[in-house]
Amino acid sequence: MSRPNAQSMKPATAAKKLDVYLPATPADFQQNPITREELAALQAEPPQWLQDLRKNGPHPKNLVAAKLGVSIAGLARGGITEALTTEQITALLEEKPDWLVAERESYQNVLREERRLKALRADQSRDD
Repeated sequence: MSRPNAQSMKPATAAKKLDVYLPATPADFQQNPITREELAALQAEPPQWLQDLRKNGPHPKNLVAAKLGVSIAGLARGGITEALTTEQITALLEEKPDWLVAERESYQNVLREERRLKALRADQSRDD
């Protein structure tokens, strides 16, 4: 097996850059290194399989968490360990299970605290 050169990347890296769930991509994509040029072409003119994955999923955990408004750790605490489709995400948002409501509130509190600390640090750096 030849080693990919510096201008190519593993399929997992390319999938992350494309915000898609690697196991849901075509076998050819999963099994071959992706060049930077190929990645740029996929981003500029996504083929149908990529458009479908982005629209319907399954989506990687980072996107599932973002769409649900929770952290990745919050997904795990809620028992979500697999990639979800857009339909499954929509169903969760409509059902509003207790764990999701609690995790969304917790996540918003964390974000508020991060913004407060960032503003505090900015104020302190201006005063110095």
